[in-house]
Amino acid sequence: ECRDLLSCIQSDILNLNDRTIKDEPCFPVSGSPDSSLQFHSCHSPMREAEVLYDNLLAMFEDDPELLPNDIIVMAPDIGLYAPLIHAVFDSQGNGEPRIPFSVSDRSVRKENGVFDGFMSILDLKRNRYRVSQVISLLDYPGIKEKFGLSENDVGKIRSWVKDTRIRWGFDGTEKTALGLPGINENTWKAGIERMLLGYAMPREQGKMFSGILPFDGIEGTDAQVLGKFLEFLEKIFISAEALDGLRTIKEWHSVLTGILDDFFISNDETGRHVQSVRKVISRILNNSAIAGYDGEPGPDLVKYCIKKDLEHESNVSGFMSGGVTFCSMLPMRSIPFKVICLIGMNNDIFPGNPGSYGFDLMAKDPRPGDRSKKNDDKYIFLEALISARKIFYVSYVGQSIQDNTPIPPSVLVSELLDYVREGFGFSPEQMITGHKLQAFSPGYFNDNEKLFSYSAGNMLAAQRLSESRRKSADRVPFITDKLTAPSDEWNIINIESLCGFFMNPAKYLLSKRLGLFLEEKDDVLSDREDFDLSGLDRYLVNQDLVSDIKDGDAAGDYRLNEYRSEGRLPHGKAGGMLLNESGIDAGLFVKKLDQYTKGGKPGSCDLDIMINGFSLTGRLTNIYADGMLCFRYAAMKAKDILRSWIYHLALSSHRGRGLPLNTFLVCMDRAVKFSPAEKSGDNLAALLDLYREGLLRPLHFIPELSREYAEQMHMKGKGGNEAIRIVVKKWQGSDYAKGVSEDPYYALCFRNTSPAEIFDDSFIKNSESVFIPLLEHLQEIIS
Repeated sequence: ECRDLLSCIQSDILNLNDRTIKDEPCFPVSGSPDSSLQFHSCHSPMREAEVLYDNLLAMFEDDPELLPNDIIVMAPDIGLYAPLIHAVFDSQGNGEPRIPFSVSDRSVRKENGVFDGFMSILDLKRNRYRVSQVISLLDYPGIKEKFGLSENDVGKIRSWVKDTRIRWGFDGTEKTALGLPGINENTWKAGIERMLLGYAMPREQGKMFSGILPFDGIEGTDAQVLGKFLEFLEKIFISAEALDGLRTIKEWHSVLTGILDDFFISNDETGRHVQSVRKVISRILNNSAIAGYDGEPGPDLVKYCIKKDLEHESNVSGFMSGGVTFCSMLPMRSIPFKVICLIGMNNDIFPGNPGSYGFDLMAKDPRPGDRSKKNDDKYIFLEALISARKIFYVSYVGQSIQDNTPIPPSVLVSELLDYVREGFGFSPEQMITGHKLQAFSPGYFNDNEKLFSYSAGNMLAAQRLSESRRKSADRVPFITDKLTAPSDEWNIINIESLCGFFMNPAKYLLSKRLGLFLEEKDDVLSDREDFDLSGLDRYLVNQDLVSDIKDGDAAGDYRLNEYRSEGRLPHGKAGGMLLNESGIDAGLFVKKLDQYTKGGKPGSCDLDIMINGFSLTGRLTNIYADGMLCFRYAAMKAKDILRSWIYHLALSSHRGRGLPLNTFLVCMDRAVKFSPAEKSGDNLAALLDLYREGLLRPLHFIPELSREYAEQMHMKGKGGNEAIRIVVKKWQGSDYAKGVSEDPYYALCFRNTSPAEIFDDSFIKNSESVFIPLLEHLQEIIS
């Protein structure tokens, strides 16, 4: 009986009827297709799972007699979809409908990470103990718990390993065995020695113990974490050594089960999977006994046997267990169900093509009756189509997640769509439901018959999204009202903290008062030694060399040994040559400083000033006969000038104590001088007023842009509108230059704020208050 589109197609298959659009259908055909045959195009497998969940709920609503065990969902590789299915079908909150389900045919390997963790341990020695692989072991289930480590502990360990610059190899001797120079730097042994010595003694400049430089950063209760980590490493190295050489199968069984016992805790989460690995190891022993094999295989053969055995061991539990059944596409699986759903019907996955090998004679010369994976998949698709009693549901990744370009479905789906078009007149556009990229798209909550959702959370998100689009002009910034006044302890401020505030007031407010840190942490551990100094490493080395040479140190063997112990330099002579070149450049810069350092050794002065209810503390250093010297071995920036100005005001406030009242700022590209500031108290008071305001709300002051505005207005004679236009251009950036607005702290504090609101009268007032006195006392030094 042909009652709908699906049954009519099934009738055509039964009767071998090749339908054309001219033929009269056996049921009334409306202007749009019915729901018995559904095609859904999504952007990703995750969206396929979300769309499937909503459509199953719609089926239950339309047919009260439909039960979860009347539905089967099949995929070419259920292991790929299993975690996504659990994420979607197990995430319902209170009051939200939940669909009972079970997932079958999952490979033991893909079901849990115990197997991958076990195999990674077996591969460590072959991979030379690369740091990324060793530390990643702590992320596998059961391993960090076995050693009593928490997620926070693993984060600490990752930071220690990164800071001690461990790369690969146990020690230099192991490198020698590989035919490489026996250099101990960047090895596990070098890093461990630095950690242990750093806990035992503090690091002091120029002091090493037996050629080891103590590592700062491990103290107090961190020793417990370090001890557990070293226990983990000890078992790693012992296990890796035990995996070397030839052994009997019985000996391999003892070694492998020992590794399993040493590294994996057997609890509710991991117990079943640990047992699966144990069964595979025992199976190899039993099979060798049955076969009478008494040889001594190597580790590669044993690892290959374990991997192949465990990959093919599937968990078949959960098939037809009372809920919606999720399983792989296997022959005879699609026994009649009311609803049959096929997900993952992608062009590059289904039908599968296993490929061929040079020794595969069947692939070279196929004969009738030879098994074909492609033909098997075609038959499974046909079998599923004729087994669906009410609804045949197909979904696939049909839209690019990057640019939304269409992606064709499996060729079998395309052939079915072609048949529907030729036999019933429904185009693919009518049959296919194209879904949105996000589940909270407002399109799912409008009057659209094809797009719908049962998620209350997504509905609320869609409403907020729609409201934000309609009211984009009324969006509020991150901080709308003043924060509460800080406690009295904030009235005592160190001069370095004051400088830090004016370097980036938005960052100071978010990090110091609100505890928000927005820098992206680079947690990637590199397995390669450094072959050059670049970026921040080169900058820090150069600053150290300048300080050493300026203080009279030769910056030779001491720094070379220190940097090598830290693993900061390329190995061998290359590192020494690189340090020597940097030392020559640093020496030339120090000679540039000589004209400002006359009068012997520098003096210093303690700072303790009461201004506007604040107590400004700190220490002024590098005070010579002609004035105070500030320097940085880099190109001069607005932040350097502003920092030197704040120190200069503090120096000028000590008028009458016999101190020189000039301040020099020397950088690689230029040098400037600050003349004595007679109104230093008033200028410091103005800065502290801005500091007080900046603790309550985002201060409309951005050092590089505020300086730009002041210079354009008061040095280059530009009008106010023109100066603001230049500032806004630097704020927004261009295709060739990064805008200041991309700083994460400015972006958060001034989000949803137009440039006109940022660079307003407050910005102008603050910029002039800080930089006009500064520019009046600033003199360029021509050398």
